[in-house]
Amino acid sequence: MRTGKSIFNFTNRNQRFLLILILMMSLFGHSQNQKITDSLVAVYESGDYEPEESLKLLRSIAYNNPDPEESLKYANLMLEKATEWDSTHAEFRAYLQRGNAYEAKGDLSQALDSYLNAADIVNELGDKIELGKLYIAIAGAYSGMENRTSVITYYTEAMNLLKDLDRENYATAIENFGDEYLKWDKPDSALTLFSESGPVFEALGNEENLAFNIGNKGLAYALKGEHKKGEDYIGQAIAKMEEIGNHRPICTYLIAMSDIYAKKNEWDDAFEYSLRALRLARELGLKAEIGNAYLKLSELYERTGYSRAALDYFRMHITYRDSVQNITEAQKMHNNQMARTQVAIDLLEQKERNQRIIVISTGIALFLIILLALSLYRRNRYIKKTNEIIEREKERSENLLLNILPEKTADELKKYGAVKADKLESVTVLFTDFLSFTKHSEQTDPELLVNTIGTYFTAFDDIVESYGLEKIKTIGDSYMCAGGLPEPLEDHALKMVQAAFDIMDFVEQRRANRKEGEPEFEMRVGINTGPVVAGVVGHNKFSYDIWGDTVNVAARMERLSEAGKINISESTYMLVRNHFKCEYRGEFEVKNKGMMKMYFVLGPLSEEKESRRSASILSS
Repeated sequence: MRTGKSIFNFTNRNQRFLLILILMMSLFGHSQNQKITDSLVAVYESGDYEPEESLKLLRSIAYNNPDPEESLKYANLMLEKATEWDSTHAEFRAYLQRGNAYEAKGDLSQALDSYLNAADIVNELGDKIELGKLYIAIAGAYSGMENRTSVITYYTEAMNLLKDLDRENYATAIENFGDEYLKWDKPDSALTLFSESGPVFEALGNEENLAFNIGNKGLAYALKGEHKKGEDYIGQAIAKMEEIGNHRPICTYLIAMSDIYAKKNEWDDAFEYSLRALRLARELGLKAEIGNAYLKLSELYERTGYSRAALDYFRMHITYRDSVQNITEAQKMHNNQMARTQVAIDLLEQKERNQRIIVISTGIALFLIILLALSLYRRNRYIKKTNEIIEREKERSENLLLNILPEKTADELKKYGAVKADKLESVTVLFTDFLSFTKHSEQTDPELLVNTIGTYFTAFDDIVESYGLEKIKTIGDSYMCAGGLPEPLEDHALKMVQAAFDIMDFVEQRRANRKEGEPEFEMRVGINTGPVVAGVVGHNKFSYDIWGDTVNVAARMERLSEAGKINISESTYMLVRNHFKCEYRGEFEVKNKGMMKMYFVLGPLSEEKESRRSASILSS
């Protein structure tokens, strides 16, 4: 049996008052506060406190820190000092916070191990409330591993322990258990549990848990097909979470909103909610939520006929799903102390067997040394050839990087290991789109369709490069490029319009000379000019991309264009009007921007047409 010591011995009245004030602020409520964390870290690093007070400081820092890595760092420091001071309560809380930090990182194996260590200590202390709260955490870890049996067991144990002792945490166990029924596609059972936990949170004035309750009800109604009711509840939950400052669950609710709009075939709103979830998850570094957002975008693109984009997003989802560490290992962990003791016994027996194996291994090692000596001779013969292969692969990697990123950006990435995002005040962005592509994709042989689209995009790449412009990406059958980045480009708007005419010419020539059975495409183009933010996203798979209203408006220009036409915004028109004939179309409603003036570009003002590269590309 472990024993605890009293660890608080304040000697300075002013110092004691200041520290207690900060610690009380840090432990009030459930939301994490970066300002409080910074204040606590400053106090801790100053050393201006009694040594015994460090445990409570470290606990508050670990509890409030929004960065899982930093939270884990201070939880480990707390565990070291708790062991040094022989403080059983502090040791338990250190293990608990370690588990929370590991779970936030997605390392479920380490999280579960920490929670079980904490449970061992609480069992010895006989604290039923803390044990019930730990069972809630353990059930949550098993939920991430999709171990349904353990989830039911631990939530049931938690509710039995907390029912007559702690109303708030009893309600939390019910709420979380209801959330599991949502995952198991049982919305009616979930709503039954939510209807029991919600009034408790409301009576206690717990706004954050009440927000969870409202959002979970919305998910349940959406799952039942009652979309309007679900949308109303989820909208209320998002508003409350934003007000409170707890952004992690907002990602889940945004994905749910995307589902609701997708079921109503309102695709713009469905994509917008999924993209909002992805942006928020990236900002917060939430791996599981990033993976969920990628999966939802993959489903949306698949349902709207953009198979290539759907595949790209699904691959990104798999990458993030696999980054949740050691799930298979964690699922094999034992659920009780007896099993943990058996593991220790097995290890002792293994140690005895290992000692017997050492003698045999020594003889084998001598034999292997002889084999190694012989292999070294052969290895030296291949060193030169291997070095040549490495050089070729290095050159290949350099060329591949330049195909993915602009040269300046690639150089910066190689030199510093990262690329700083740039805000560029004047950039021209172009979008293209093939009309009736979905219809062709359903009626045309897939291999022929992919080869045809590849021919078009290869030609577009050559045209864009010839004008000093930068290809950004392709999204399904849509092609996106920009001028004026990463380095400023003189007359980028003029060059973009010239490139657009060359692209249109190429498409028309392909239509005129298409082979039998080859799909016939018509294309529309949209262009806009303005400020953007540009940078590199991704860690293992780099991608150069741009963001901002300028990009969104350019996409809207393309959607509001017509077959065979180049539609430009007023900002682009002001830069090209002295060089190109433009036809004013009037003002059109643009989502999130209001009414905007638009123009069709008809051709150069001069009778002498500028050189076009499309014909040479086609003939080659």
